[in-house]
Amino acid sequence: MSSIKHYLSLVKFSHTIFALPFALIGFTLALSEGHSFSLKLLLLVLVCMITARNSAMAFNRFIDRKFDALNPRTAIREIPAGIINPKNALFFIITNCLLFVTATYFINTICFYLSPVALFTVLFYSYTKRFTPLCHLVLGCGLALAPIGAYLAVTGVFAWLPLLFSFTVFTWVSGFDIIYALQDEAFDREHKLNSIPVLLGTKGALRFSVVLHLFSIAFVVAAGFLGHFNFLYWIGTTFFTGLVIYQHTIVKPNDLSRVNLAFGTTNGIASVVFACFTIISLFI
Repeated sequence: MSSIKHYLSLVKFSHTIFALPFALIGFTLALSEGHSFSLKLLLLVLVCMITARNSAMAFNRFIDRKFDALNPRTAIREIPAGIINPKNALFFIITNCLLFVTATYFINTICFYLSPVALFTVLFYSYTKRFTPLCHLVLGCGLALAPIGAYLAVTGVFAWLPLLFSFTVFTWVSGFDIIYALQDEAFDREHKLNSIPVLLGTKGALRFSVVLHLFSIAFVVAAGFLGHFNFLYWIGTTFFTGLVIYQHTIVKPNDLSRVNLAFGTTNGIASVVFACFTIISLFI
């Protein structure tokens, strides 16, 4: 039990709450278009979500273990702290990758064929900080696969509406990851690692995050009009918009004490609340 707890901590399992609700939106959106519900398919989608994210997070911790050991904020993480052996972490990564590909095989052909692309996207993020400040956008791209991937699992075809939700996730996640990265600006600069805070400084990074979040709000609104959603969707959109804006009122260039509140709590609530209202609106 203790070992399981360590691995859940390694991959920050609680942070699954960011993209998983949007995957459920993609799934239920497909159902609302006339496709039959399948518990087996839902479970396979959940397996894909969990294993892909486990692979990405564990790989990030594995690749960055030397940097994490040098950073006082991250030195307590499982690998640098010696709680999880790097070889065991690598075995965990490989196992999750294989489970992900296997799950896509039992979903449909297009998901199976695209599974290496999805894995490459979520794993590639771990290298990007070494050569580009746009690493946050790569992370956003990885999580943005959730709604369109779940929609593809049910329908087997692409469509604009789930893509708009993917664009929402892309800009939303990229924006709040920039806020999170503010904590390591000095460390990243000293160790020649790239990020938007290193490139633009604290004030510039926060402005860039605001721009990305304005786009995420715009995509949510566009999805509402394209999908002809009812009033419940717009209530959810109002909550989502308010919480996205709220995080920018509690993180200041001269006060980063509430970065974790903005990053974790606020965005987690925004995702769950928005998904609940959207999913309910699809069936009322």
